[in-house]
Amino acid sequence: MRDTKNIEAIAELKPDYMGFIFYPKSPRYVGSDFALEDICHLPQKIKRTGVFVNTKEQEVADAVNTYHLNAVQLHGHESPEFCLKAKQLGVEVIKAFQIDEDFDFDLLKRYADSCDFYLFDTKTKAYGGSGHKFDWKILEKYDRHKPIFLSGGITVDDAEDILNLHQLNIYAVDINSKFEIKPGLKDVELVKGFVERMRREI
Repeated sequence: MRDTKNIEAIAELKPDYMGFIFYPKSPRYVGSDFALEDICHLPQKIKRTGVFVNTKEQEVADAVNTYHLNAVQLHGHESPEFCLKAKQLGVEVIKAFQIDEDFDFDLLKRYADSCDFYLFDTKTKAYGGSGHKFDWKILEKYDRHKPIFLSGGITVDDAEDILNLHQLNIYAVDINSKFEIKPGLKDVELVKGFVERMRREI
């Protein structure tokens, strides 16, 4: 999210989290002129989430302090030590992992104490936002030790299937590219339809 009016429209749908990408190489990058005024009106119940990829510790800290972030989503090769330092900033830490059939779930054990949630996304050459879905059956290998964010090419038609994944300890669903008019600009009606379908069943 980066367009003020679009942010306001999505906020009216009362999402639990709203993401702001601080990765300059992303087509959804908030930009160097992104100001606190653009998000200062958000209700407190919506967690402002900064998305980072292999960012320096100080840059993450600066963004947390400048934009009063409630959570950070780390999409790069951040170490457990990096995640722990981010957690010490007083924010929720969501560590993303790119999933394919060869993913080693034992890797997650190193992060058990340094983040609050795992985010499972589709493995690609980029860092998320690919619009591609991975085979959710792979997650049967996950021990469900920590609640997860499910991500990767999710569409409005996936709502019922996601709600049927009771065994996966899904805490949240991360939607992005399939709900966009263009990178960084959400289709409000599509998001509204997905939110209503998910919440109607919960």
